[in-house]
Amino acid sequence: FCREFLVRYPMCYVDGAFFNDQGQLSETKVRRMIFGYLSSFIEKGLPPKISSILEVLKLECGRDTLEEKNYLIHCANGTLDAMTLEFTPEKKICRCRLPVCYNPQAGVPRRWCAFLEELLEPGDILTLQEFLGYCLIPVNYAQKMLLIIGNGGEGKSRIGIVMQKLLGEGCCNGSLAKLESSPFARADLQHRLLMVDDDLCMKGLSTTSYLKSIITAEQPMDLERKGLQSYQGRLNCRLMAFGNGTLKALHDRSHGFYRRQIILTTKERPKDRVDDALLAQRLREELEGILLWCLEGLQRLLANELKFTLSTRTRRNILEAISEGDNVTDFMKSLGYFRFDPQGQITSRRLYMLYRDWCEDNVLSPLSAKSFTTHLMQNQNRYNIRYSYHIDGGEGRHVRGFEGITARKSL
Repeated sequence: FCREFLVRYPMCYVDGAFFNDQGQLSETKVRRMIFGYLSSFIEKGLPPKISSILEVLKLECGRDTLEEKNYLIHCANGTLDAMTLEFTPEKKICRCRLPVCYNPQAGVPRRWCAFLEELLEPGDILTLQEFLGYCLIPVNYAQKMLLIIGNGGEGKSRIGIVMQKLLGEGCCNGSLAKLESSPFARADLQHRLLMVDDDLCMKGLSTTSYLKSIITAEQPMDLERKGLQSYQGRLNCRLMAFGNGTLKALHDRSHGFYRRQIILTTKERPKDRVDDALLAQRLREELEGILLWCLEGLQRLLANELKFTLSTRTRRNILEAISEGDNVTDFMKSLGYFRFDPQGQITSRRLYMLYRDWCEDNVLSPLSAKSFTTHLMQNQNRYNIRYSYHIDGGEGRHVRGFEGITARKSL
């Protein structure tokens, strides 16, 4: 039966999922297909028979891998090579097929372009164009995620709605915070091209290891589904989030956390602007043109060896995010609180008290004493200081602290 079924409905089973020439098929949909095939012949006991057939079907059409070229874009009317722009109407089994046709004669998406001109600066529109084009291909080589930050009401979330319509099943909604906290959230990204977080959580992330691994995706990750043994799977899903503030980490102050981010900030919302409640619907009417617009950005990104066009404003956003998440760096550049002295020394406690004074003077939130000291220990060479267990603590005591630096301001 399974062989006969596969002649009528060609598909394969790879990495725990069914695929046909339209992309991924849920087990529920395959069950319905089997039911439709059998319901005319069997009237009783169908559910257990369908379950048995489903398990045999997994074995019959199972494959170790689904061979796909990295730069192929599977459109509704055929397959497009993103490198050469060569198009063929042939449809093969694939992980994800866009529900939009490739039409090189589609007009310029005027509403879409007008919407973006009102939302972003011209240089940032180029970055967005490249990132959305990057989401069309199943690779993570650029190792970046996109954050679009505003004060609210600008309409930035319309971008996510358009991408959901453009990518179809290749796009899903989710939460960046949940990717770190929930062991099951990461498996939902398998076989997807893009995850959209429409409301970025402003609380600091307790960990960032999974998030960084998803963005780079150089190796298979440990994935877990409810009721099933964890397994190794590859993720090629890009991440895009909209919010009112940047992504924060409670403990990760590394450059690796921030270098993976592209942060765009929106223009201020005009006070006299009249919102269009049907904007998302109007933008959907231009999907074929928006696909060409995204392809233009992808071509530019590929020509630039997967390096994004970043405006001065965007580069400044990243530096500000680093400064906000790790103000110890700014403290070590400050004047009047300490001085660098090759013969000097200071206890960890006293240096931390100077740092707290600096934060209070600058209306900033200080890091914990542990995070502060850890940052200095990890960056000793950068600041030309040395961590020591034998700093004079007074009254004959030796405590932990730093050499090469001394206090300039008394407590």
